[in-house]
Amino acid sequence: MTVFYEDIPVGTVRESEGYAVTREEILEFGRRFDPQPFHVDEAAARRSPFGGLIASGWHTAAIAMRLTVDTRMGPGGSLGSPGVDELRWLRPVRPGDTLTVRCEVVDKRPLESKPDRGLVRTRTTVRNQHGQDVMTLVGLGFFPRR
Repeated sequence: MTVFYEDIPVGTVRESEGYAVTREEILEFGRRFDPQPFHVDEAAARRSPFGGLIASGWHTAAIAMRLTVDTRMGPGGSLGSPGVDELRWLRPVRPGDTLTVRCEVVDKRPLESKPDRGLVRTRTTVRNQHGQDVMTLVGLGFFPRR
């Protein structure tokens, strides 16, 4: 199902189901993409300021992207993104945490340079199972216009 720009009112809020983060995926993502000791070595992570293994912030962002697509857009509609603003990692994500994403449409405008699409600005908050914010960002997305 294609989601069109006109179908996305400002103020719309969507919340995802929970996603359980595993030790194995933290280690795998860290080894492949962010091999800092607190993402790839449990002994070193215990000696770090974090006191244990934590997910890469980029891993958290990737999980948030998946949950956002599943929750907000469905399988069709997005025409990509020019980027994100205000990305903040607020708390570490640890093995066993369950993350949810809340997306709120805060602004939108048709594009004058490309009248077949509009730009939607969304405030995204990622929370753990304790209701604590672990990451926030403002996402920008292009959507087709009717």
